[in-house]
Amino acid sequence: MPDFLYFALAAGCGVALCAGPLGCFAVWRRMAYFGDTLAHSALTGVAFGLILSVNINVAVTLLCLLLALLLVVLQNNRNIATDTLLGILSHSMLALGLVVVSVFGDGRVDLYAYLFGDLLAATSADLLAIYLTAAIILPILLWLWRPLLAITVDEDLARVEGVPVTLVRTSLMLLMALVIAVAMKVVGVLLITALLILPAATSRRLVTTPEQMAICASGLGMLAIVGGLAASWWLDTPAGPSAVLSASTFFALSLARRPAI
Repeated sequence: MPDFLYFALAAGCGVALCAGPLGCFAVWRRMAYFGDTLAHSALTGVAFGLILSVNINVAVTLLCLLLALLLVVLQNNRNIATDTLLGILSHSMLALGLVVVSVFGDGRVDLYAYLFGDLLAATSADLLAIYLTAAIILPILLWLWRPLLAITVDEDLARVEGVPVTLVRTSLMLLMALVIAVAMKVVGVLLITALLILPAATSRRLVTTPEQMAICASGLGMLAIVGGLAASWWLDTPAGPSAVLSASTFFALSLARRPAI
């Protein structure tokens, strides 16, 4: 295989490694739209990076983390339904990013690459960022696993048992924001949510414990990356969307089974 395929495979598998367990919590806690909101808002980070003349990847990461914190605060406002709030922020931030990039981009930004990703253009710097992020996220996720499961089952009961519900929930959102920010360049703004949700939704029908579901989701995400790269190589299709279609195919096949958890 050419070298760029090895880089693409390593980058995609690194994203899937983190997205699998986090996607499980997104499915269990019905946070798919939260991930979508962060992914759409990431483009605004590109815009601010251009305006402030700072590294775009740093700008995207900071914006995603700040937006995750903002969502935590706004969700405590019971006057606005969560799905309404997420819908407003998602489309508003995406529109703001597109407008600002068109005004200040001056041809320096390939919007197609940010919207749909460019898996085949992954570099050694991208690999370093992805696996450093994985080295941060996975130990934290392992440490928070039991508290996260507790608040997923019943937040009120977890609070009675002494679990710091707000802190644990905020940590989950920040971890998801970090994965979305790092993965945006690889799989794109419009596809990262699919890579979070589809493998987790598929593995839910195949396993019987939360731990098995997390591991299976990562594995299915990696298989989807392999399928996407194979389709890109043999059929000359875009790698990122092809990976998402592979994940969709796995989910369609899994519909023959009832979810166990």
